[in-house]
Amino acid sequence: MTAQDTLRPVFTETFPSTMDTGILYVSIPYRTCGHLCCCGCGHEVITPISTAQWSIAYDGENASLTPSIGNWALPCRSHYWIRHGHVQWSRHYSAAEIAQNRERDRHLLAQNTEEHRPRPLARLRRHLQSWRR
Repeated sequence: MTAQDTLRPVFTETFPSTMDTGILYVSIPYRTCGHLCCCGCGHEVITPISTAQWSIAYDGENASLTPSIGNWALPCRSHYWIRHGHVQWSRHYSAAEIAQNRERDRHLLAQNTEEHRPRPLARLRRHLQSWRR
């Protein structure tokens, strides 16, 4: 496979069993995007859409994902941005930079998960009991 310089968004409920090159699959029900790695290695890249992970912007024709895609776990270790349907390559990160980014991402995800955690039922029951009085 060859490196991709553009990705065309395709909105779908679920991803196909075999992804096509040059396509950014967007599943709104599952809050997930998927595509084949833009370097051409053929690995699938899945990006969860959430406030703590990736966000997607769609202008009616092209899509952008934020932040960048850092495929640190893949053999290629590619790193790029998807902006307005175009792939913009980023520099390669050192092992120390990758570790630092992973730690930051884990912290942000944990922080976001804690902030959006549903209230425990016991607290809700206490709240409802005080309302009944």
